[in-house]
Order: sequence, then structure tokens, then C-alpha cells
Amino acid sequence: MKRLQIEGTAYPLLRHLTLPVVAITSAAGGMRNGMIANSAQRASLVPTVARVSMYISKPNHTHDLIYRSGVFGLHLLGRDQWNLIWHLGLQSGRDVDKLAVLETRTGETGCPLLVDCPAVFECRVVNAMDAGAATFFLADVVRFEAGPATAVMTSDYFRRHMPADKRLVYETRLAEAMEYLEPLARKLDPGRVWQGPSAQP
Repeated sequence: MKRLQIEGTAYPLLRHLTLPVVAITSAAGGMRNGMIANSAQRASLVPTVARVSMYISKPNHTHDLIYRSGVFGLHLLGRDQWNLIWHLGLQSGRDVDKLAVLETRTGETGCPLLVDCPAVFECRVVNAMDAGAATFFLADVVRFEAGPATAVMTSDYFRRHMPADKRLVYETRLAEAMEYLEPLARKLDPGRVWQGPSAQP
């Protein structure tokens, strides 16, 4: 069993900069998927120009779908949506259609969107940057909806209230991912330029 080694690193302090836990969905070439992320944030200083940004790990199936289609759905989650987090976050979309058992609808971009979330933002990528182990996506919000008014799941709340049995699984998988991603994180490719969508959702 892998153990997350963060002692003596800046990681515990950098956790103060983390953001809400969100669900990300996308589709490309007839494939679709959903995942959990904690790197999404508001990316515009102008209220009338709604933009978001996020880092998505390159090995993640959803990364490829976003990179190919240039669209994604970003969903704020409520503090009671633990089952959705485990469903989207603890299995791979390369092995199973995670959205098959969830209620979804198709957005105007062709992206699958979840229902019953505190907020849903349908987004179109306008720029992307290589970040080593991840790609940094900047996107315009093309449509949004407010859902049920409830407290939003933040990274801090998630870590403090995670059930013990799930914490063991989560931290083991996180440690495995960090070990795999560390060499990738050290290899930035500034020449890698996103050329825009190459596949329709």
C-alpha cells in the first residue's frame, strides 16, 4: 500500500490555495466521461466575461476528451454528494461508463451535464497550456445554471469529513498517482500548443 509522503514539502501549505471539489464532464467522438477535480477557479476579473480555469491530469480519460472536443461541464457539488464523488473519482472511465448510471442531459455544446448540483457551468476551451503532468485549460462559460441552494463541497471540508474507510482508499490512490506523475511534472513542453478541437462531442 502506497503512503502519501508530504512531510517536509510545501504541499501542506499549498493546500490552503485549493478550491472547491468539482465534477468535470466531457465528451469527444462519441465517448464521454466524468471525473472529480479540485483545481477549478474563476479566471476573469470582469463580471461580464465569465471564464474558468483548471488543471487536468494528462493520464485522466477526461483530459483526452476535453483536449479533443474543447468542451466540458463544471459542476459545483454539495456537501452531501459523497456518493457522486466516490463514483466519479475512484474508478476509471477507461474501464467503465461512469455516466451510464447517472442522470445527465446534453448541453448546447454537446457536453454531458449532471443534474441536481448547486451549479453547472457549460464551458468552451479558449486556450490551453502544458503543465507537465497536467494541462491547464482556460475556458469561457457559455451557459450556467444555479441548482439547489446548499453548502458547497470545498477541499478543506472534503479532507476533514472524509469517512475513514474511503480516506484509506483515497490516500492510497493519491500516493500512487503522485508517484506516477512526478516524472511528468518535471517535463514541461512549452512548444506544445493546443490547436483547438479535433473531435466533436
